[in-house]
Formats: sequence, structure tokens, C-alpha cells
Amino acid sequence: MARHPRGFDLDDAAAHLRRRDRKLGRWIDRIGPLDVAARWRKPFDTTDALARAILYQQLSGKAAATIVGRVEVAIGASKLHADTLGRIDDPTLRACGVSGNKTLALRDLAARDARGEIPTSREMAGMDDAAIIERLTAVRGIGRWTVEMMLMFSLGRPDVLPVDDLGVRKGAQLLDKLDEMPKPKVLAERGEPWGPYRTLAGLYLWRIVDAATPAKPPVKRSQD
Repeated sequence: MARHPRGFDLDDAAAHLRRRDRKLGRWIDRIGPLDVAARWRKPFDTTDALARAILYQQLSGKAAATIVGRVEVAIGASKLHADTLGRIDDPTLRACGVSGNKTLALRDLAARDARGEIPTSREMAGMDDAAIIERLTAVRGIGRWTVEMMLMFSLGRPDVLPVDDLGVRKGAQLLDKLDEMPKPKVLAERGEPWGPYRTLAGLYLWRIVDAATPAKPPVKRSQD
């Protein structure tokens, strides 16, 4: 069984992308190296990460962080697992600001965690990307995009291109100077030459959007 390390050689990946796509290569040189490897060295807990992803859905970062903090206080722990989530009932979760749908999703996640259905980071090292996506999207409230973000940023898998992500699609539009964002299927075909380092290509597509967005002019303040 193949083992999948967390992370990959960013220099080798960038060199590969330059060879396979000159337009992307010019953007890589313009933007410079990306500092993402540090995240691949951090301890990673699958159940806790999924629980936080559920709580953060469709909320601003500040609002979600407030709710997560309330939940942590209510369970008396900093890790969201089957045993810790089991310490509080649904009304308490709702009092923390957790919606009904998210409460159901957390309960499903906790139940699967208790049954041993949520793979640990060590177990996922022996699973390919498709197997991880299939296993984790079975959890209520967890979609493919959430798992792809986990694969890219937490597990450091080298060949993930989130073609449904609006930022990635916008970056591809800017890269190829298209009139509109490419459809996911078209983007998947466009990204074939970037393999086996489509993760880094996706990271640069996000940065292309940032680099192409003009900075907002400073707000002029009236004199007192």
C-alpha cells in the first residue's frame, strides 16, 4: 500500500509547472515562492478539523470564531470529538449560536467518530485522495470542497485542483485572459498538464487573483 507523505517539494513542483505552462510560469516568477509548507508540519486532527469546518460554514471568520469559542467553553475542551461533543445537549449547542443544521451535522460527525469511521491523519497517509474524499463527504454537512481544502492545506497532497472554487476559476480566467470564468469541467481539462502538481497550480491561481486586484485607495480623512 502506497504511503502519502504530508507535503511535497515546492521547488520541484514550481519547476514542473514552468516547463508545462509558460503562462503560468511567468506568474510564478512574478509572484515568487509560496510559504505554505509550515502548515503541513502542524499536528492535524481530522474530527476536530471537520467539526470546525462545519461551524465556520457560511459565517464570517469573526462570528464563527466566537461560536467555536463558546462551544469549547461549553464542552470544557479545545478538541471537538465524539466524547467532548457528547458532554452537551442540542439546546446548549443552539445557545452557543450553532444552527439546527450544523447541530445535526456535528451529531453525525460525532457518531461516525465514535464508530471509528473518521480516519486519523496517520490512517489517511495510506489512503489516496479519492478514498479520503469518499469517506469524509459521507459526513453530513461536509462537501467535496471542504475535503479538498483539507487535502491541500493540512495533508499537503500534491495533485488536488479544486475546480469548483470560484477563486481558482477566476485565477484561470485571468491566466488565460478569458471573457468569463471557465466551467469546472473545462478547468479540469485545462489543468491536466499541471499534474502531478495541480495543488501548487491552484495555490498560484488564487494568488493571481490577489495580484490582479487593484489595491483600494486610502480613505481620505477630513481635517478636524
